[in-house]
Amino acid sequence: MTAMSVRRAAALTVGAGAAALGWATLVERHWYALRRTTLPVLAPGSRPLRVLHVSDLHLVPRQEHRIGWVQALAGLEPDYVVNTGDNCSDLEAVPAVLRAFEPLLEVPGCFVLGSNDYFAPTPKNPMRYFNLSHERGANLGSTPLPVDELVAGFTGGGWTDLNNRRTRVDIRGLDVELVGVDDPHLDYDRYEDVSAAADTDAALTLGVLHAPYTRVLDGMSADGAQLLLAGHTHGGQLAVPFYGALVTNCDLDRGRAKGVSRWWPGAHGRPSSEAPTGASLLNVSAGLGHSKYAPARFACRPEASLLTLVPRGAEPIS
Repeated sequence: MTAMSVRRAAALTVGAGAAALGWATLVERHWYALRRTTLPVLAPGSRPLRVLHVSDLHLVPRQEHRIGWVQALAGLEPDYVVNTGDNCSDLEAVPAVLRAFEPLLEVPGCFVLGSNDYFAPTPKNPMRYFNLSHERGANLGSTPLPVDELVAGFTGGGWTDLNNRRTRVDIRGLDVELVGVDDPHLDYDRYEDVSAAADTDAALTLGVLHAPYTRVLDGMSADGAQLLLAGHTHGGQLAVPFYGALVTNCDLDRGRAKGVSRWWPGAHGRPSSEAPTGASLLNVSAGLGHSKYAPARFACRPEASLLTLVPRGAEPIS
């Protein structure tokens, strides 16, 4: 290869990298998507339910486009809203978060908290995400956020605080059992305190958590929860086309970094095609935001999920 060819190849590489960075920081991180999925998880004879799953808003007050997009989700007229945490990315974010969710607080819902509801983000070396230093407790020692103000805003709007709690709710006449944990990424989860066999009289047992660590997924699935909802992974945030996420920021396997899969105790690293009868369905949201210190997404659009729940056996996953 001639020196001119080498220089040309280097220039093309630099140009491609700059284009990818520009796309990731200027376009894709603002290109919000609504993922629609039909899940057969309700008891036979149940009426369908529309559940809006939102996660990882990571809001700073000036992000009016993101605030407006979330507000507009109320136009979907969901029957129930599930917020799986990491709402804040700034010390002053809580009022903006509550403004973003204000129309959705008119809808029944529940929430759990993530590490970025407790602590403000800090600059990090991105290579940390490729070793164990990213795991459990990584945010401890950061500046505390006004989490009590956030919780008061959500509960004052009528949403159920599901952190380390099990309860029952009526959703359009259906008896739904809810079980949730506080953030496993901070080791705040206490599933052993709320563990119980899923109630066979309920139309659905729904497990809710922020970070999808396998120990909690295993416990909820073993207890018979039909549907598990989580966030935290950002779908990898920076993915490789035709390959997918490079990391999940927890011990969940990369193949489940976003979207719907089947989960059962011991599922880690195994495909959904190997799922035994009665395995849970797991929806991991790629989330709507990012840390303000890592304002980029590539091959992984920010998203919310509209889940249409139908009786088991009525329709395939779509």
